[in-house]
Amino acid sequence: MGVDQILSRGEVESLIAAGNTLVVFQGDVLRLNTWADKHPGGSLVFQHMIGRDATDEMNISHSIRTLKTMHAYRIGKISGQWENFTPPIQGGVFRSQEEQDAAAAGLAALHKLDSASTTGYDSAYVSEDSSDSSVEGLEDAQMRQRLISGSPKPESVGFASIEDAAFTKAAQDGLSSKETYIANSIQHNIDADLDKYPSLDAATQRDIAVKFQALHERVRNEGYYDLRPIEYGKEMLRYTALFIVFVTLLNKGWYFFSACFLGLFWHQIMFTAHDAGHRGITADITKDTMIGIFIADFCCGLSIGWWKSSHNVHHLVTNSPEHDPDIQNVPLFATSPSFFDSISSTYYGGFVFPWDAFAGVAVLFQKYTYYPIMAVARFNLYILSWGYLLSPRSRTKGKMWWTRPTEIVGISVYFFMFFYVCLWRSIPTWTSRAIFLLTSHLITMPLHVQITLSHWGTSTADLGPAETFAQRQLRTTMDVACPQWLDFIHGGLQFQAVHHLFPRVPRHNLRKLQALVRDFCKETEIEYLIHDFVAGNGKVLGKLQEVADQARILAACQAHMAATGESGLH
Repeated sequence: MGVDQILSRGEVESLIAAGNTLVVFQGDVLRLNTWADKHPGGSLVFQHMIGRDATDEMNISHSIRTLKTMHAYRIGKISGQWENFTPPIQGGVFRSQEEQDAAAAGLAALHKLDSASTTGYDSAYVSEDSSDSSVEGLEDAQMRQRLISGSPKPESVGFASIEDAAFTKAAQDGLSSKETYIANSIQHNIDADLDKYPSLDAATQRDIAVKFQALHERVRNEGYYDLRPIEYGKEMLRYTALFIVFVTLLNKGWYFFSACFLGLFWHQIMFTAHDAGHRGITADITKDTMIGIFIADFCCGLSIGWWKSSHNVHHLVTNSPEHDPDIQNVPLFATSPSFFDSISSTYYGGFVFPWDAFAGVAVLFQKYTYYPIMAVARFNLYILSWGYLLSPRSRTKGKMWWTRPTEIVGISVYFFMFFYVCLWRSIPTWTSRAIFLLTSHLITMPLHVQITLSHWGTSTADLGPAETFAQRQLRTTMDVACPQWLDFIHGGLQFQAVHHLFPRVPRHNLRKLQALVRDFCKETEIEYLIHDFVAGNGKVLGKLQEVADQARILAACQAHMAATGESGLH
């Protein structure tokens, strides 16, 4: 047996069941057991690709030089088009060869009973009483087929007359009213996307994947990955000017205006840290990591390692309530009814975000607390940064081992310079210090709004492993339309849909690349989501209000049940 052997789907499943980290890349089966822990982007990203064809995800995330090294991890090949498994981290169950054989035997027995008209048993009776694992397999297959075809659809939740408590009828199968409402709310979102986007059948999704790979090849060949140094020269001049004005005003005792310019400096320079985190400046991981540490840790007090750890996962499982840390903000915010069920986060090691009384109240007002909380969001980033650096998750093996200690030094220097030298030694009174602290941090609010703008107003529905990378990214990400002269204000984040398809493309090339993405969307009939800044904010606020309304219905249902003993769903 060699690297050119053809591995069946069952053989791949059994190897994964034995604990191997297997992904499919360009027709090869890769075993990444030893590389996963050394991956500079974190090992968690691999967990979301196990059992899947990760060709597109790997191509857009790595240089050609890195991709060539993947040949060393080959253990075989696949034949034909691969049907993705659901990774274990997302709830996928993998069976050993013995378990597969037993399931096949059970399925054959069921077929034999179904075809025997004189047995006196029908298949429904056997299905209800059989404990064979193959029955679950049949049910899973039927569910996948229902999602692909879009019918028959379960009864969906109506949201038109919240004031009249127009609850949907409770489903059977022993579900409680809360579970039923949450399940129907989630299914409502899934059904909406199934109706709106291309079919999930294999042929359609394969066609999308092939066209996306052709687009990516064009992006490479036409130089979209090439850096334009002059653009970063302009950026450096702007950053330097903002910093000089901040220091000058601080020395003159104009503390409020000095704080404003410091906040603007943070706001602007973090765009380049974002580029460095994606290796979008030099394309060299060591150089870009050093740039990222200097900007994020030393200049801004935020861990670039924490950002990369969460952001890389975010790019793979965008807007997944259970897996994407960027939307896991309960109890303050909920962008999906999935959060009503106290989800367990795979990013935070199984931490449960409880849907308790506080969350139930806070989310009702999230449309109104959105901007005030975004205004102070930078303080939360300090907590997340230190929490990451002091946890085992920040330890990196391999050639990037030095990143954690370097980050700790950099972020410590920032805290010394800002809180001691700037706030304590340079500003004489507690009132002035408080004003300076709050003003400098409040000025960065537009950055936090911009970050959430691209995703909080879009879909959180999970359409399953059949959906291609390109379709999922375009379905869960929104661009912001703005004139070219305002690009420096948005820092490339206005092209998030384009960026999610090609995260390593330097941001100064994204506007030009946007035209190609528009053409791709027209060709594949995938909607390209884009709104101006005001309309985009309206989408986010509308989504926050929609989920708040769903939470209000759920609370009313539970109150009715407590008072009457009935579900209140009718």
